Amino acid sequence: MDIKKTYSISELAKEFDVTTRSVRFYEDQGLLHPTRRGQTRIFSSKDRVRLKLILRGKRMGFSLSETKELFDLWDETLSGNEKQLLLMLNTLANKRAQLEQQKNDIAQAEMEMDTAEARCREALAELQKKKLQQAKAEKEEPVEQK
Repeated sequence: MDIKKTYSISELAKEFDVTTRSVRFYEDQGLLHPTRRGQTRIFSSKDRVRLKLILRGKRMGFSLSETKELFDLWDETLSGNEKQLLLMLNTLANKRAQLEQQKNDIAQAEMEMDTAEARCREALAELQKKKLQQAKAEKEEPVEQK
């Protein structure tokens, strides 16, 4: 396997199902660092891994600035360090707490919807019952003759 494999912007975009514009945006944000051959961007295996991590981070709720901060710490040491790992653990704990809050909020919203739905169904049933009684009463009323 060739470790020095390079990728075009189109290849990365296709592989990760993103637009080339997104890849350029990540480059503009300082998250990817392709070399240039004229106007052509040449992405390294490191850029490919970074793009994969960026997209994984997005799915986990990481902002691009949080991802950049982690990348910058990693770049300082080439192999990561205690500061980076502690930051990552702290960030993960914060994301987990946010997700728990969102789950609680969703559960609360579902309970409120269930209550509203039950009230609507009761009101509808009552209206339909009154309508049926009214129709029955009108049928039973004697017809006035002139």
